[in-house]
Amino acid sequence: MRAVAVLLFWLATTSVASAFDPFSEARIDQRPGSQLPLETTFRDENGRSLVLGSLAAGKPMLLAPVVHNCPNICGVTLSGLAEAVLAQPLKAGADFAIVAFSIDPREGPAEARKSLAELRERFPALAPGAVHALTGAPDQIAALTNAMGYRYGWDEQLGQYAHVAAVAVLTPEGRLSRWLYGLAPDPGDLRLALAEAGGGKRGSWREQFLLLCYRYDPQTGRYEPLVWLLLRIGAGATGGIGALLIASAVMRERRAAKRVGP
Repeated sequence: MRAVAVLLFWLATTSVASAFDPFSEARIDQRPGSQLPLETTFRDENGRSLVLGSLAAGKPMLLAPVVHNCPNICGVTLSGLAEAVLAQPLKAGADFAIVAFSIDPREGPAEARKSLAELRERFPALAPGAVHALTGAPDQIAALTNAMGYRYGWDEQLGQYAHVAAVAVLTPEGRLSRWLYGLAPDPGDLRLALAEAGGGKRGSWREQFLLLCYRYDPQTGRYEPLVWLLLRIGAGATGGIGALLIASAVMRERRAAKRVGP
């Protein structure tokens, strides 16, 4: 009987554990233009209470949902973001803000400070104060992630959060402009996303022109070139015009032949 009870307990716990599906729990619901609650209060790496909107100060913001004390990819995600930031011309802190906020309410300033110190050690070229590491209470975190459409889940068996590696790009007013997916955003995509989020106030005329030549694909989180579409349209138009010219020439020849015939 004791062996049967142990077996039943093992089956029950196994079925509960296997019920967790990270691919359904971790996702991003697309909400472009959604207004994020910039009035939400968090604590920074020094334990100071601050309003999220105060970090933007009228500039676009890169908002990265992470776990500061993450054993997996969060550190890699922040490193990839830092590499992309340093590989494009806009300056973190001066032209836009970077905020890494924890989705784990158990974390506090100590975890945020450690994560930020490691990032600064790896990337000393980042300007002081260019990156902010925040932590918050459950309701504060939920208010922000719900507005972003950022979904994640707690895996009881592993004792870890399942969440997507991505960075949200916000306008200076705190509206969700774009998501950049993956462990390392493409510097070109990052530059275009910041220029777009800035509404023409960030980036050079070249970035603004490129926004006309690229389209954003929310499925991939990338800017895909429109040039091929334009070339296809141009080729089709050229072929159509050519066909019309040929048809017109043939009709003129036939009409001329009929006039000459009698």
